[in-house]
Amino acid sequence: MTVIAMSRTEIDRMSVLQDLAASRIKMTEAASLMSLGRRQVFRLAKAYAQRGPGALVSRKRGRPSNRAYATDLRDAAVGIIRERYPDFGPTLAAEKLAELHDIHLARETVRQWMIAAGLWKDRRARLKPVHQPRYRRDCLGELIQIDGSEHWWFEGRGPRCTLLVYIDDATSRLMHLQFVESESTFDYFAATRAYLERYGKPVAFYSDKHGVFRVNKRMRSAVTE
Repeated sequence: MTVIAMSRTEIDRMSVLQDLAASRIKMTEAASLMSLGRRQVFRLAKAYAQRGPGALVSRKRGRPSNRAYATDLRDAAVGIIRERYPDFGPTLAAEKLAELHDIHLARETVRQWMIAAGLWKDRRARLKPVHQPRYRRDCLGELIQIDGSEHWWFEGRGPRCTLLVYIDDATSRLMHLQFVESESTFDYFAATRAYLERYGKPVAFYSDKHGVFRVNKRMRSAVTE
């Protein structure tokens, strides 16, 4: 079985030609539906009857454009840009190619070649992704943000330590503060217990991606018979 790749326009034309061949529509209607002249429709109908759907596929498909630059010229231009102007934008690179190397190319051509060669990123690739802002919760105690800050809190009168902070998301109220030697899982367990005993359980706790909140190694379970 032969598979023929056709565009949407070519598929629509084939449907019209099938109706024309079955005498369901007239030549004038077919020409109107395909936005073509009567002579063009007649030629397409004749070719379709002789060669089938393949007659509707453009012969230029898959072939390089007649206006395409030679591969050697493209390789030479990209090689010069890579060697001498790797940090230049397409506009300046095109100017340098014309001024110093007698290679005259349109800015858009240089831009496309530089993107394909990995020497330039288009605007979409250069823009940072926009993240949807997280809106504050409505009620006190609904979401509690937890974080730790290591600092010389006692200004040299005591050792360097970490302050664990529990902040209400809705009101920014400091719900619980606790000094600990270091930001560890067990210290967070103790501080969380103190918070729960005083305020009760919130809907959720929110933290950053600190290592104490993640399991870095999978635990292997031993199966005994």
